[in-house]
Amino acid sequence: MIVIRLTKRQEGILKLVKERGPITGEEIGASFNLSRATLRPDLAILTMSGLLDARPRVGYFYPGRAPASLLAQQLETIEVKSVKALPAVIQQGQSAYEAVVALFLEDLSTLFVVDPEGNLAGVLTGKDLLKAAASKADLQSVPVDMVMTRFPQVVWLEENATVAQALDKLKLSQVACLPVLKGGKLPVGRFDLRVVMSILDEMAERHLEEDRGL
Repeated sequence: MIVIRLTKRQEGILKLVKERGPITGEEIGASFNLSRATLRPDLAILTMSGLLDARPRVGYFYPGRAPASLLAQQLETIEVKSVKALPAVIQQGQSAYEAVVALFLEDLSTLFVVDPEGNLAGVLTGKDLLKAAASKADLQSVPVDMVMTRFPQVVWLEENATVAQALDKLKLSQVACLPVLKGGKLPVGRFDLRVVMSILDEMAERHLEEDRGL
């Protein structure tokens, strides 16, 4: 379930539109002694979540939807394959030290360990490497195979899974990153919080563009 937490100002805007809608962005701004541009991010969040609706030359109005219903509906229509990020991989047999360097260079928390055929063999996180270092293991001689989570225990996504399904898996698995696999074997992408933020930023920007006509 997607939960939208509103700020006091957003709650005030929602109350105002319920009472006086339809109402334009300029009229909302005047009620709060703020410019329409200042309120634009708040209005984008409220419309993106489905709490408010908007029409050009009409203004904002309360549609009577359940909170976050529109956002949830939109996320159920987006497939992971259209938003996934590139996977960061490392070969079986490479050292844990090489994995540390790769994570640092990629600025990521998770690497996908692949076998000689390129199929997923396991997942390696920064926490796994910290545990290995804490045990005083020689990271230059320890292969990633020794510290990774092996594939049968890895939670992963099909390319045609929806973003809503991916978010559910991300939450339930309590991991930072999920591999996106083709044919249940080949890593073709990753789904993590960076991807989620990118999706939300794009959706918010789309609403901001639409709002310019109100």
